[in-house]
Formats: sequence, C-alpha cells, structure tokens
Amino acid sequence: MGYKDVYAGWKADPEGFWTEAAKAIEWEKFPTRALNDDKAPIYSWFDDGLVNTCFNAVDRHVRDGRGDQNAIIYDSPITGTKSAITFAQLQAKVAQLAGALKAKGIETGDRVIIYMPMVPEALVAMLACARIGAIHSVVFGGFAAHELAVRIDDCTPKAIIAASCGLEPGRVVHYKPLLDGAIEQATHKPEFCVIFQRDQERAELIEGRDYDWDAVQEGVAPADCVPVPGSHPAYILYTSGTTGAPKGVVRATGGHLVALNWSMKNIYNVDPGDVFWAASDVGWVVGHSYIAYGPLIHGNTTVVFEGKPVGTPDAGTFWRVISEHNVRSFFTAPTAIRAVKREDPKGDSVKRYDISCLRALYLAGERADPDTIEWAQKVLGKPVYDHWWQTETGWTIAGNPAGLEALPVKVGSPTVPMPGYDVQILDEAGHPMKPGELGAIAVKLPLPPGTLPTLWNAEDRFRKSYLTAFPGYYETGDAGMIDEDGYLYIMARTDDVINVAGHRLSTGAMEEVLASHPDVAECAVIGVGDSLKGQLPVGFVILTKGVNRPHGDITAECAKLVRDQIGPVAAFKLSVVVDRLPKTRSGKILRATMVKIADNEDFKMPATIDDPAILDEIRAALQTIGYAGA
Repeated sequence: MGYKDVYAGWKADPEGFWTEAAKAIEWEKFPTRALNDDKAPIYSWFDDGLVNTCFNAVDRHVRDGRGDQNAIIYDSPITGTKSAITFAQLQAKVAQLAGALKAKGIETGDRVIIYMPMVPEALVAMLACARIGAIHSVVFGGFAAHELAVRIDDCTPKAIIAASCGLEPGRVVHYKPLLDGAIEQATHKPEFCVIFQRDQERAELIEGRDYDWDAVQEGVAPADCVPVPGSHPAYILYTSGTTGAPKGVVRATGGHLVALNWSMKNIYNVDPGDVFWAASDVGWVVGHSYIAYGPLIHGNTTVVFEGKPVGTPDAGTFWRVISEHNVRSFFTAPTAIRAVKREDPKGDSVKRYDISCLRALYLAGERADPDTIEWAQKVLGKPVYDHWWQTETGWTIAGNPAGLEALPVKVGSPTVPMPGYDVQILDEAGHPMKPGELGAIAVKLPLPPGTLPTLWNAEDRFRKSYLTAFPGYYETGDAGMIDEDGYLYIMARTDDVINVAGHRLSTGAMEEVLASHPDVAECAVIGVGDSLKGQLPVGFVILTKGVNRPHGDITAECAKLVRDQIGPVAAFKLSVVVDRLPKTRSGKILRATMVKIADNEDFKMPATIDDPAILDEIRAALQTIGYAGA
C-alpha cells in the first residue's frame, strides 16, 4: 500500500488504524478501546491498557534474542571517546539505577528531573524512570539556574539526576553550580540528587542531599518493570510559551509507544537492527523521540553523539560518524547543515568517507531553506527530506513517508500530512482556505496517539493555548498553505516564539529579562533572519530617564543578563538603544513590522500606528548593528 491508500485507510477508520498499530507494542493488558472521547475536546488514547515503556524499549529485545545487538553507540569527539552498550548491558544498567531510585523512595507517578549532557547515562536515567513508572522531565544540560528553578517549581520533582559538567569545544560547562543555584532559587526542594561524576570535572557533593551515581547503586536490588495505564504520563517536557512561562508538555505512555514505533519504519525507513542517528540533544523533543525512545522501541541501534557539526574537529564529523557506525537514516536540524556548508562549501569533506550506507538525510526543527536542501542533495547524493512537527506533537505532522512510499520532494515543503493528522489551512474566522492561500495551520481534533493530551497541571492553559482559537481544531501557531497536490508549506510563526538553530525560544521571556535591567525602562525583542541559525534575537531598549552611561556598556550587560537567566542557547548578543518603539494607538508594539524592517522586506504601513516616523528611527538603529539592508 502506498501513502494515499494508507492515509485514506486511517481517515476511514482512525481507531481501527491505531488499534492495529498498537499490536506491534507488547502490552501487559491490551486496551479495550483506542480513543477515549468522553471529555472531548480533551482526548486520550489506549488509556485502559497496561504497558511499560522500558520493557518495550529494552527488555523485550533481550528476551527476543537481540541482547548482543548494540542498543547505544556513544561517539564523543569532544572527549575522544567511543563505546557501545548492548541491549543486555543496557537492561542491567537501567534495572540497577531504577532499583537505586526505588530504594531512595521514588514511586510510580513521582517526578524526576534529569539535567544531563549527551552521554549514555542520560538515556539510562530516562529509561530507569520509565521502568518504575516515574515521570521524568529532562532539562537541557547547561540551562541557566533560573530556568531550571522555574521547572523545578512547576513539576515538583522528588529527585534530580544530574552530571557534574557538560563539555563544549574548548570549555567545561559547570552543571553542579547551576543545579545548586536552581535548588536555592526554587520554592520546591527535591529530596535528593544523584550526580554522575565525569572524568573532566568532579563536583563537590552536598552531604545528605547529593549521592554519587555509582555509590547510590551499590548493593541495591535491580528493579522490575512496572506496568502503567496507557494514559500515564511518560514524561513532561517544557517548551517556550508566548508569555515567557514555560509550558509542560505531557506525553502519555501508550500513544507514545505506538506512534514512535510506527514512525521508525514508515517515515524513517529503518528496520530493527539498523543504526539510526538523530544529531540532537536529550533536552529537546527530538532527543526524547529519536535518540532515546523511538529507535530503542523499534529495535534499532541509536547513536549518542557529543560533538558539534563543525569544530569537533572539522566539517567532516557528521560524515565520519555515518561511515564508521553504518548509519542508515540521519536526522538533524537545517542549522547544523548550514554550519557544515559554511565551513565546507564544496562538500570536500564528504569525499573522505564512505557514506554508501546512508539512505536519506532528514531535516526538522526549523524551516529548511531551499539552498540548504539543494546543497545537501548535491554533495551527499542522497534524498533529503524536510519534515515538520513540534514539541507538542512528539512526532511528524507532515513528512515524506519514505518507508511507505518515497514521494517526490518539493523543495520548501515538508511534503504531506501523516496518518493521524487532518491538517487544514484556516482563515481568521476558522473557515478552510483554498489551495495556495496562506492561513493558519490547524489540525482537526482528535490529534493522533503520541501527541500531548494536556499541559502539566495546566488544563485551562492547554485549552487556551491550543484549542480555543479554532474550535474543533488544534492550533499549531504556524502559518502556511497547502498546494493542489496536498503538499504543505510552512511560512511563518504566528506568535512571538522564535527559532534559533532549531531551539524554540520565547522573545517574551527575553523581554522580561531585559526589563529587569535597572537602566532599562522599556524593551522589545524580535527574531531577525540569520543565514546560519535561522533566526537571532535582537533587543531594543529604551533607557530610564537620566541614565547617561555608555550605551555599549548597557547593551553588553543586557546580553549577559539573557545569557545568565535563559542560557547560551538564546544566542542573544545584539541589542540597541532607541528613544521609542513603534506602537499602535492602543500601545501594542508592532514587532512584526520591526522584523520586516530588519529583514529588509516590504511591508504595509500599519493602519493603527501611532507615529509612522518611528519606523525610520528603528531602521537607522538596525543599520548601526548591521541590519535593515545596511
């Protein structure tokens, strides 16, 4: 069956489709129904089934004869380390850590924050939580103490599992002081922390609260897998909210297992035993779905890569990893490929390696610009598939289902909706639009298995954020169109969340930080186009009256504030002092117009603007930092 037949089959009988897909997962008790719509528009999948994520990702493969197959390949050009862990070894490691957590009082439903770099122990920690039904929340290693504290207070973890440090080219990121600072700031206090001590830096442990990773596991009984209901949260993953307060996306266990398992063959075209590599981080949704869970559930070998696309040591690192480890499908962000392209425009580094094992390159995390796709197609000689999804959905909304049928690539489009997603383009009133017309991208409810059923302790915010703009639909927050062939095009965000190198970050959160500077009276942050990272934040600050310090000192302090409170991922370096901001008569800052000026695009003068002359001032300010066509 090709894509059209499969998609039509899902549409004709959605519950039958997902019930069939659920048979590929091993259940303690198979669900009596697929979809529960009793509380629509809040839906749940497989909620009366009983299942365990860790059993499906690890134990069943050992039982079925895959114990000697590599589950994880660790490749760290930063440390010069390479190693492999078989499924049998992974089972022993996970069961032992789960036993230690259980011995310290962690029970089904308790939350555990994981604050780790890209090391195999991060996956062991995630799977150990899943083994005993604890709900993990992975926070990107190196996130600033303030951001970590916000997440501690929101999910109230009983324990935190962290590493002593993370590593960047040429520097050590000290995790333990950040963790200690976050716990100090947070109102909620975890009962204990487990610290994985890395060779590069051993952290000082606080007696009575901190326990060494190895010592805490000594002498404890390994834990068995605990079956949980299909609706039980597997994890909470925080994503930027438009208000600046992070949203805790909940992932339900049953649907997560079914959707990810289905996606591995049908979208990524790998078979059990194949090596799959997602060059991301466990702190992001890609790391959850396609480093930790999807490949292991499906019986694939997953690559844990601690390095960068360039500089560890050069632009050939990706191709070396693919060649050495026999990678079949490779998934990364367009910004990573842009970095490689900038360092190696002719693709000479590809010629140093045999990448004949690779079937395709998959891109997601931000819009893949045509130049990047065409360059990658040319230098790799492989299909390059853009695909589109979100932290909220957990897996592909629109993509090229290469395992079902490789559809023709249209550069600029992530191809077509996957089964489970009835994607519509709507006008402001919620009416469907014609092919080729630009509108809001929405998905008809119910969303498929694997997507968020709600936000952690915030059902009202879930409804308001996603379900109220277009009743009966999930609002994606993206704008785009669908062409005559059913191909989807993503054109822009419809809110103030910007995409910096694949990381969705809220400009509202950055504005809150800038506004805390004692010399800043008012501010705005916009995302401007950047050839490498996709977007970069630029801040505009109005100074408090009477401040006459050098502007360069103030903008440098602003950059440091954002780095300290949000983290280096924000890539916030540029800000400019202005006398006033363009606003509507009602006081709303015209950010979208400012973005168009920065990106040197045509725009209509907003009808409600208070004073059109301000736009010339904004253009002049942008030109001083190299934007607005300067």
